[in-house]
Parts: sequence; structure tokens; C-alpha cells
Amino acid sequence: MRRIGLLLLLGCLHLCAPVHAAESAQPQTHLGEVGVRAPLHIAPVDDAWRAALPRDAKLATQAYLDRLPREAVMRSNDYEEGGYWLQLWEFLLGLAIAALLLHGGRSARVRDWAQRVGRRALLRDGLYGAVYGLASGLLLLPLNFYRGYWREHGYGMSTHTAADWWGEWVLTLGVEVAGTAVAVALLYAVFRRAGERWWLWGAAACSALLAVMLFVSPILIDPLFNTYKRLEHGPVRDAVLAMAQSNGVPADEVYVFDASRQTERVSANVSGLGRTAAVRLNDNLLHRTSLPEIRAVMAHELGHYVLNHAPKMLMQFGLLILFGLLFCQWGMRQLFARHGHHWGTQAVADVASLPLLAAVFSVFMLAATPVFHSIIRIQEIEADRFGLNLARDPHGFAEVMLKLSDYRKPDPGRLEEMVFFHHPSARHRIHDAMRWREAMGTP
Repeated sequence: MRRIGLLLLLGCLHLCAPVHAAESAQPQTHLGEVGVRAPLHIAPVDDAWRAALPRDAKLATQAYLDRLPREAVMRSNDYEEGGYWLQLWEFLLGLAIAALLLHGGRSARVRDWAQRVGRRALLRDGLYGAVYGLASGLLLLPLNFYRGYWREHGYGMSTHTAADWWGEWVLTLGVEVAGTAVAVALLYAVFRRAGERWWLWGAAACSALLAVMLFVSPILIDPLFNTYKRLEHGPVRDAVLAMAQSNGVPADEVYVFDASRQTERVSANVSGLGRTAAVRLNDNLLHRTSLPEIRAVMAHELGHYVLNHAPKMLMQFGLLILFGLLFCQWGMRQLFARHGHHWGTQAVADVASLPLLAAVFSVFMLAATPVFHSIIRIQEIEADRFGLNLARDPHGFAEVMLKLSDYRKPDPGRLEEMVFFHHPSARHRIHDAMRWREAMGTP
């Protein structure tokens, strides 16, 4: 549920607060110690090993985790923990960008230029939004290059060539500039009409933008970066469609996309709303895992759709945005009183105050990180349990969780998982699978 989770929400919030990272955007401060690594190698086991596992869920979970090479666990831990620091540095860089744009009335001058060029308020605000999106993207470029190219290659997870990465960065920047222009124009039209209740109607507008993104992203944006093809007839397609159709998912095809041109990671999703569901898996999952593992992953993804996680998440994120904008109302009022005359803007409905809105909202989101992550993590746990009941193969699920430990810390502390993890840890997820095995009495 990658896009329905962090990428979707943060992608929309990027339209008014572009300082947050995507799921894969976690840093590493010790990159030089890593170098080019060999792919994660997990010792294979057979049915006899699985049948001999202890019936106790904790002991069986530990037996699975003990198969991870010690070096791989240390590397995964280092990768994950370094990400916590980059979240802080990215937050601070976002504040610095906001300060740079506000200082000396720079943002106000861009607003004045847009007013001279544009005839209508929507066009003027859209022009400002485009400039803001472009400036933010360029100022964040060094961090994004380190995060998305240098670090991923250092850990052997990226298959991007330099030319491919730069090409996708330019394309991403173009999409973000266009999206920022549209979103800023619409949001500030709402802010002006709503007056003192801008925070209430602004939250409603952001929620509507999230819903639109959820609908159009699989159709218009994802195909810009990957090629989607119908999966050929065979055991994988038949198994996935059987699970989908038996649970009321309106899918007649399974699509595979060429993520291997960018990454070594395995992933899948069931995207769209209502009758627009599309069942999709990447070619890494298809080629690096077995049929039981694929069934376990796809059963989990189908669980998100059947359990209506997308609309539920939209409502939960809408409430989070509402509280965030309320915090912005208070914070911006204090800051306008002290510094507004220096910035050349003293009203929320003035588009020149967008950098301030982004900065104050980012402070709220940093404080709300545990809540934000918990919303996603709880839904992931629900989808895990749905998937176990659908695929009925706890061992296939446990095996693919070991593979995800290539880039996710498999056994974090409880507080660490609650604050920083938007997906449950491998220990948590494998333990759930082994509890299911114990309860159902399966081998």
C-alpha cells in the first residue's frame, strides 16, 4: 500500500509543505562504510524445516529471524536508523527554504510579479504556485540526489543509471510544479472565500485533493515512470484473480510493471477507488519470490481494498490536516504580528504567505509523526491479518517478510516502531503469521 500510505498523503501535502520525505527517502549517515553489497541471501528451507518449527508463535518467529545473516541485519539497522536523522535534516532544510523565500519580501515580490502577469486570481495564484514548486524542487535537489541516487546505490538497492535518475527527476519536478500550481490556485481560492474559517474549508479542500490524487495517480502519473503490462496467463495470474474475484474485487486482469529498472525492492498494490480497482505487482516480486510468497503479498494488498482502507485513510488524514491547519492558524497569527511587515505579507489568504504555511504545517507534522505512522501501521496490520485468512499460507508470508528486511529494520524496539515505523516490523508481522499458524493448527 505504498502510494495509499506515505507517498499519497505526503505527495498532496507537498503541494503546501514540500519538506516531507517519501517512504523510500530515508537517509544513511554512514554510507561510506557500506559500499556495493551482495544481494540479501537467506538460507533456503524445506517443508520438513517448516513442519519441525515449534508450535509456540514466539519461538517459531525467532527461528525465522535467526535465518537472517548477521551482516544483513546490521546493514538494515544502519539503513533504517540513518533515516531517522535525515527526517530531521529534511525538516530543518524545509524551514530554511521557507525562511529564504520569506526573507526580504522575496515571496511577496513573486506574488507581485504574478499579479502583473495574471488577469484572474486563479491564474495569479497558480503562477505563484508554479514558481514556489520549482524553487523548492531545485533547493531540495542536493538532498534528493543523495537520498534517491547516491545512498540507494551505496546499498545496492538501485538499478538506476545516472541518466535515468536525472531523467526521472526532471519528470518528477515537472509533475510537482504543475500539481503545485493547480493545488495552490484552488486552495487559496478557498482560503479567500472562507475568511476566518479558512482552516476548516482548507482541510476539506485538501481532503478533496487527496481523493482526486488517489483516483488519477494510477491512471495519469504512475505510467509516466513505469510500463504496465497485463500479466501473462499462468499460475500467478490465476491465483491472484481467484483471490480477488472471490472477495468482490472488480478486477479482470493483473498488471506487472518494470520496477527493476529503478530498484531491487519487491512491491505490489491494488490501486484506485470503487470500480476502478487495478491489481498490480512489480517484476521484482514476480521474479524473486515463489508462488506462495506472491499469493501472501497480493492477499495483503487485496485486503486494503476489501477493508476500504483508502476511504478510511482519507477521512483520518482529513482530520489530521484539520488539526494541522488549526495549529497553523494559531502559529501564523503570532508570526504575522512579529514579522509580517518585514515579509510583505500578513494574511493567510495572501498567496505570498505560502512558505510560512508550509513551515508551520511541517512543525505540526513532525510532532504528529507517531500519529501519522500509526494510522498507516494499523491498517497494514489489518491487511496482514486479512491476507493470512485469504492466502492461508503463514510460511509464504513469513518468507517475504524476511526479504523486506533487506531495507527495513527487522526487530526494532517497541517505542522505536511506534514513532518511526509506518509498517509493522518483520518480527511483528512474522509473529502474527505464526500465531495464525498456531491457532489454525497448520504445519
